[in-house]
Amino acid sequence: MSLNYDDSTAAGRKTVQLIQALEEVQEFHQLESNLQVCQFLADTRKFLHQMIRTINIKEEVLITMQIVGDLSYAWQLIDSFTSIMQDSIRVSPSMVTKLRATFLKLASALDLPLLRINQANSPDLLSVSQYYSGELVSYVRKVLQIIPESMFTSLLKIIKLQTHDIIEVPTRLDKDKLRDYAQLGPRYEVAKLTHAISIFTEGILMMKTTLVGIIKVDPKQLLEDGIRKELVKRVALALHRGLIFNPRAKPSELMPKLKEMAATMDGFHRSFEYIQDYVNIYGLKIWQEEVSRIINYNVEQECNNFLRTKIQDWQSIYQSTHIPIPKFTPVDESVTFIGRLCREILRITDPKITCYIDQMNTWYDIKTHQEVTNSRLFSEIQDTLGTFGLNGLDRLLCFMIVKELQNFLSMFQKNILRDRRDMEVLEHVQERATELVKSLEGKSCEEQLRELGVFSKEKRMLREYLTTLYNSLKGGCSQYNTPPFLCLCQQVGQMQILRRQITNELNYSCRFDSKHLAAALENLNKAILADIEAHYQNPLLPYPKEDNTLLYEITAYLEAAGIHNPLNKIYITTKRLPYFPTINFLFLISQFPKLQYNRNLGVVCKRPADQIDWLPLVLGLLTLLKQFHSRYTEQFLALIGQFIRSTMEQCTSQKIPEMPADVVGALMFLEDYIRYTKLPRKVRKNSISLNVPLNTPSIFPGKRSGECVLSLHYSQ
Repeated sequence: MSLNYDDSTAAGRKTVQLIQALEEVQEFHQLESNLQVCQFLADTRKFLHQMIRTINIKEEVLITMQIVGDLSYAWQLIDSFTSIMQDSIRVSPSMVTKLRATFLKLASALDLPLLRINQANSPDLLSVSQYYSGELVSYVRKVLQIIPESMFTSLLKIIKLQTHDIIEVPTRLDKDKLRDYAQLGPRYEVAKLTHAISIFTEGILMMKTTLVGIIKVDPKQLLEDGIRKELVKRVALALHRGLIFNPRAKPSELMPKLKEMAATMDGFHRSFEYIQDYVNIYGLKIWQEEVSRIINYNVEQECNNFLRTKIQDWQSIYQSTHIPIPKFTPVDESVTFIGRLCREILRITDPKITCYIDQMNTWYDIKTHQEVTNSRLFSEIQDTLGTFGLNGLDRLLCFMIVKELQNFLSMFQKNILRDRRDMEVLEHVQERATELVKSLEGKSCEEQLRELGVFSKEKRMLREYLTTLYNSLKGGCSQYNTPPFLCLCQQVGQMQILRRQITNELNYSCRFDSKHLAAALENLNKAILADIEAHYQNPLLPYPKEDNTLLYEITAYLEAAGIHNPLNKIYITTKRLPYFPTINFLFLISQFPKLQYNRNLGVVCKRPADQIDWLPLVLGLLTLLKQFHSRYTEQFLALIGQFIRSTMEQCTSQKIPEMPADVVGALMFLEDYIRYTKLPRKVRKNSISLNVPLNTPSIFPGKRSGECVLSLHYSQ
């Protein structure tokens, strides 16, 4: 027996006959005792009755239903019902299954704008459908976002309980202390909140995969996106509020706020990891992806201050339409929390008010000699922001160094190269130094000393030249009465010290947490360097092509793992600058009278008012010279060597028993320069060694008292 929908009358009669036949079967065969068969027969009769009602529906009724059910008019009005829907979901999460019908009905709103496009067979049908379907899916996300919001409201209570109330159970516990660690009340509260979160999850997962327009909506993916969105919003807000510093606070608020922020982030992390099984998501994966995205986006926005062409939100690879990272109003010159953190670190470690002791990795206040901060600071940042935060801080410092170096080049060209008197002084010094070098070729040590004595006669004149030379450089740091050249060198050196500390912390954490990754990166780096060196020895051997991204990709991994040396980095492209080594040499020796050597601390300033920190000065000059051709470094070191030898020859001829402070400063500079640049101590080329017996203790460990070996080594 077949039923034809076109002949509704005949189909209706046949259906009635089927219903009667089923009733007779149940009576004649005495099936009342078999409940399962009775149930099947009753269900079948029910479906047949529904078929009768359906087949009697006329086309006019269908048209009327289509007109009444058309929700095109509700495209704008539906938003006023959003709060009502969300309140219903908050009270009963299972309401989502009923709202599914509403969302499906909203899809009828797409028919009107697509009507004429469809009739015209336009190729734009797909793109327009995609747009309106996307808008509809966005509204569905907006309505269902109440579920992640409610989940995170409960999650915040769990965070508070796990952070402040529940004591972490040790790996070994005495049974008499079991009651103390039980904490049944707080643990029951956590279980209750976790159950509430799982109920919300169950509610949204009841809505099966739904086709909204031409976009398929997966409730599990919808839940994950909602959780990501809420996580991003709350973590970003916590970082913004938690990392605001008062520059007038003494002592600095940096360490206390970092500790507080670390506890907050740890609470988020532990609680998120705790509920992942109850909401059926990969909690750790989501946490790492979203926190890294927040930090990288904020670093990108902060670095926009140093770029001519800004990276807009729609261009950013870290910003998202569905899971947006919120932007907050700046509270100071920094745009984001990462900028405030960086500038607070720079403020408390300013070389004008602190002294950095490299052996202890500690900054001390120049006036009070109290410890300001130490390397533990970067461990706290690691605990708070993780590897992404340290890496982002390192990237921001790179941009700041580039800006300072660019400012120096601009100042150098405007204030020195355009001053005729300064150029005459520099030309005289350069010519005299060149003559001295040529006059030393092929002569014995005694003859070299005799020749170098001529240079010492002009030393007093050179000091007079310095006053004239640096008058044009004064200004720009009038608050501290510090010449811009010194200010720039110390600022660059300070940021290089911070970069070295960050690199050490990244490398330590990588070796501790992922030793196999660290070993693999180191071996891969050595292998690539060996291949590149082999290529330069033999150009026929392969070398990575320009379109090969291996070097760029491995560099990002190496920097994230702390396997690199910030002092070897080239920050800017430079052109040839005349007299550049001479100016650096004159600047350096002009600072020696303000410094003194201390056996325990190294080189320190004589008076706190001088505001000179030795290591930032050395690393600043090192970084500055690194941006130019290596020939400039050779000339600079040669001038220092000539200065040492001429001064020592004068002391020997005048039988001065003590080593001059200027020579000690120059020797210490050479010692530190060689140590941080890792130049070889053995003579490669162009080395001059001089042994001068003095009745003074050696300043370097391992040397005999009464003899100081002065030697200059540099490599091409």
